[in-house]
Amino acid sequence: MIRTRAAVTGTLCALLLSACGVQPTGVIGAGEPATGLTKGLRLYYVSKSGRLEGVSRPDLTPVRNLADALKYLAGGPNSAEQKRGLTSPLGPPPSYEVTGNGDRVVLRSPETILPGGIDDLPTGQLVCTLARAQSLLTKGVRPDDVQVTFEGKGTAGPYRCGTYLAR
Repeated sequence: MIRTRAAVTGTLCALLLSACGVQPTGVIGAGEPATGLTKGLRLYYVSKSGRLEGVSRPDLTPVRNLADALKYLAGGPNSAEQKRGLTSPLGPPPSYEVTGNGDRVVLRSPETILPGGIDDLPTGQLVCTLARAQSLLTKGVRPDDVQVTFEGKGTAGPYRCGTYLAR
């Protein structure tokens, strides 16, 4: 009796495993790689709708320091980005010094009137671009964690990029 049950159970298992209906196939293409996550430097400009929009600039990496990121930002959107309606309300860069330490960035420009706060798009451009650059320069620091402070005729901030992108 035990031999019969074992034989029946074995036969049923063999039938279930061999009759699952999955047929072998060849290679199936999956299309282009996923997009959305970016690598390298990201610069922030203003869109037609008046919001900040980040553009990836993988050709500008590796970023050597934060001043390089500001220099690239001051160069404005490229022709393709301009055709998409991106602009930069930032004026020519004043004299400045920018330093980063961990998740903190300080932009010093003693002769400059401080940026306008969380409703000011040029301030958002600076904050988001510097946050992204600092995360590239400091391992383990995410752009969302970076806080940017401005020191000029007084102090403003610290500001986080997410504040400007959530507008």
